[in-house]
Amino acid sequence: MPTKTQNPASKKDGKNPGALRSWLMIALVAALFFSFYKSTPSDVGTRELTQLEFYKALDEGKIVEPVIRFLDRDEGETFLTGEMETDAVDKDGKPLADGKGDPVRVKYRVTLVPGENESLMDDLFDRQIQVRVRERRSPISPFLMNILFFAGMMFLFYWLFYRRMGGDGGVFGFGKSRAKLLDGNSSKAKVTFSDVAGVDEAKEEVQEIVAFLKEPDAFRKLGGRIPKGVLLVGPPGTGKTLLAKAIAGEAQVPFFAISGSDFEEMFVGVGASRMRDMFAEAKKRAPCIIFIDEIDSIGMKRTGAGALGASRYNEQTLNTMLVEMDGFSPNEGVIVIAATNRPDTLDAALLRPGRFDRQVMIDLPTLKGREEILALHGKKIKFGPDADLSRIARGTPGFSGADLANLLNEAALMAVRKKLEGVDMETLEEARDKVLWGRERKSAGYSKRDREITAWHEAGHAILQLLAKHADPLHKVTIIPRGRALGVTMSLPERDVLGRTKSHFLDELVVCCGGRIAEKMFTGEISTGAAQDIAMATDIARKMVCTYGMSERFGFQAFNEQSPYAIAESMPPAFSEETSRAIDAEVSKLVTDAYARAEQEITENKDKVELLAKTLLERETMDGRDVAKLVGIEMKEPEKEDPMSAAAPSAPGNAKTEGL
Repeated sequence: MPTKTQNPASKKDGKNPGALRSWLMIALVAALFFSFYKSTPSDVGTRELTQLEFYKALDEGKIVEPVIRFLDRDEGETFLTGEMETDAVDKDGKPLADGKGDPVRVKYRVTLVPGENESLMDDLFDRQIQVRVRERRSPISPFLMNILFFAGMMFLFYWLFYRRMGGDGGVFGFGKSRAKLLDGNSSKAKVTFSDVAGVDEAKEEVQEIVAFLKEPDAFRKLGGRIPKGVLLVGPPGTGKTLLAKAIAGEAQVPFFAISGSDFEEMFVGVGASRMRDMFAEAKKRAPCIIFIDEIDSIGMKRTGAGALGASRYNEQTLNTMLVEMDGFSPNEGVIVIAATNRPDTLDAALLRPGRFDRQVMIDLPTLKGREEILALHGKKIKFGPDADLSRIARGTPGFSGADLANLLNEAALMAVRKKLEGVDMETLEEARDKVLWGRERKSAGYSKRDREITAWHEAGHAILQLLAKHADPLHKVTIIPRGRALGVTMSLPERDVLGRTKSHFLDELVVCCGGRIAEKMFTGEISTGAAQDIAMATDIARKMVCTYGMSERFGFQAFNEQSPYAIAESMPPAFSEETSRAIDAEVSKLVTDAYARAEQEITENKDKVELLAKTLLERETMDGRDVAKLVGIEMKEPEKEDPMSAAAPSAPGNAKTEGL
């Protein structure tokens, strides 16, 4: 549900102070230009006459109402201005006249020589010409003009610098907090626990925070102390930020939201200043919540392994945060909620009791959670009669809440392009496959030979996937390019898998080898299409030996490789060179045995591979159930979901591909 974000420094009483400052600046600049225009004599269109020319025009009777203007008394300059008739004619040689039939007049100006004013005045009086004397004054004194000009330039400079610094007060607001304030008391739309699905355990764990913010006296009477900080930990897209907003919405308290990157600047000390200012603002509005997203950007380890990611700038910001959370100055009623998907990189001082007292794990949703998330995001979507969100939930293990929301959005967009009245089941499954493996590229043209090789390759994968007892069920096989692959064999677990066995990994190794073996057996050549299969098989085998302890030779041991960021002089080797060679030999043995087993099964089921390959050339895409029915292999029935399961599900399926 959308929420209204409000910056206390951006709006007040429905007015935008930034727009008001812009109009004030424009008005001030316009006033300065107007003042200069009014204080400067306008000589545009004025004809400059010598005294001889002036007397000649005077004798001819062309001078009309002259005016003597004293423009600068200090220097003694005097000008005689006025209008005079001209001898201008048109193209026919006739004198030009104005609209009233009188001769056309032009402005003139004569610079008078000092000391000759009296004789000139006598001549004008003798000719019965009235003369007016005026002193041209500026409407604004020079001193005031200088002050206004200086003030205008300062205001213009301040305004430009303000805009350059992002509108937060320019140089004066450089160290101010950039946290956005969400008003929890607003009657408008806000996020509550009803808008969060799939994280029931996390919502139960943060109920205490909501209760404390609503009734803090009940906790204080019994000597209870609410946690000062709560760390939300989980993979990306699981709803950490949404849960923090829901806490503030349920408690109806102010909510300051900021990202860890907002504290990073090129100047040392700015992050620490913003941290202090943020806590100062929060204390004024207590009880309230401060939410820091991606806190690992400022809270990295300062010492020990992994400390190289921290910097002196981040250390100052982190130290300020540690002092504000549990220092000498109390911050009663201010609860800090932070989110990260890398808790192993955080500094130990940040995680100790008194700061982040509690860590709330928000993992990938289980089957029940995925159904709730799909139902929540599907409220605004119109579905067809055959749409089954429960089946989509079963086919999306390992999906986060963001992935499921994206799936429904993709399905809705596809339904619009297909001009459907509602999102049907076929569109939902197509959207799921697109999110998992990419969109089909039906327009990608490739030769008949490449198409046949792809069909043999994917047929080999699909048959071994059906024969494997411990591998995931076959979901779909296609020779239509999808993503970067020319063909894809897809498998999906039909339930949330809490752990994998050695038998599963051995079967997965066999399935990875099926594409290369089928290519070689039926075409007599091998192609680059098995590159991803080879990488996947090698990775599985190495993890079995080094991480999972599934090697017969090494048994219950782990061999973690040294981090490339570690300092070689200070870190001893993870294991000896002899052990490294033995690990390589064990990995090679696992892959070689799987290849031999896959080759044997492909040989025994050669007719099934050939039948499936020919069918794929005709139909291009086949469902796993259709493949099993075609080749006569019984498909494994999906196991039922354990209702007590609450652990993290496995990764969202596998895909054996024929690469580009």
